[in-house]
This record gives sequence, C-alpha cells and structure tokens, in this order.
Amino acid sequence: MALLGRLFVIAIGFLLASIAAGLVVVGMLLFPELSQIADGPIDPDALNIMMGFGFIFVSGFALLPALVVVLITEAFSIRSALAYAIGGGLVGVACYLGLVPFDPATLHFDGIIRRHLEIMTGAGIVGGMVYWLVAGRNAGAWRDPPRRRAPLPPSQPEPPPVNRAP
Repeated sequence: MALLGRLFVIAIGFLLASIAAGLVVVGMLLFPELSQIADGPIDPDALNIMMGFGFIFVSGFALLPALVVVLITEAFSIRSALAYAIGGGLVGVACYLGLVPFDPATLHFDGIIRRHLEIMTGAGIVGGMVYWLVAGRNAGAWRDPPRRRAPLPPSQPEPPPVNRAP
C-alpha cells in the first residue's frame, strides 16, 4: 500500500516539476519581448496558451530522462537536494540535445544555441528542486518498515492522601 501512495506522490511531483520547468522555459524565451513593454501589453490569453504548450513540451520530452533519475534516487534512497538539482540539470540538457541534430560522421551536434541550452538546463534545475520539495525528500522511505511507537511508561500509583489532624 505504501508503494501505491509513493507512486501517486511521484506522479504529482513530476507534474508540478513540469509546470515549474515549463514556466521557466516560456518566461526565459519571452524575456527579450517582455522587456520591451513600450510596444504594448501582452495578451494574457496568448501567454496562457504558451505556458500550456511549455508544460506539455517539458513534460513530454522530460518523462523518460526524469523517470531514470527518479528510479535511481528511489532505489538508493537519495534524498539530497543537490542530487535532484544535478539530476534535473542533466534532464534539461538531455531534453535540449534530443532536439538538436547530431552528425554521426563528425560526432558533433549541429546548431546548438547556447542561450537555449542554458534555459533548458536552468529549467531542469528548477524542476528538480520542485520535485525534491514534493517527493524527493522522502525517496525510498516506502521500503522502511513502519516505526513502532515507544510503549507508554507504566502509570505510577498515586501516593495515599496524607491525613493531617487539625
């Protein structure tokens, strides 16, 4: 039963981490345009649609690499925030490099844009930290047997009332 609860927590953690990473990706890709407020306000509906696509993009591409990180951390009960930040950064790099064309003849990625790589790495780190806050702090705890409560100390008999003569 503890495993089913843990799987539910992992799924919620992944969804919230994907939302956070999607917000980072959309926000950082829009940052140059957001800094030019003199052009006029941004349509909130368009921003909501872009955030939705950012969530779908991040969650779709990050599912398998993030699942590998989750399995490793659950198997070895790794609960360090730094481990999740590093794992999230690696997932972000893997997602970005999965989209960039690779030339097998020269063993070189063609067309890497450094800013986009930095954005995806940062989004992965933020996603890893959000996942740690939701689910990573208790990684592997479902395997531990439940702690037994310490027995209550035996109750002491009350001392007999003292009869004092007036």
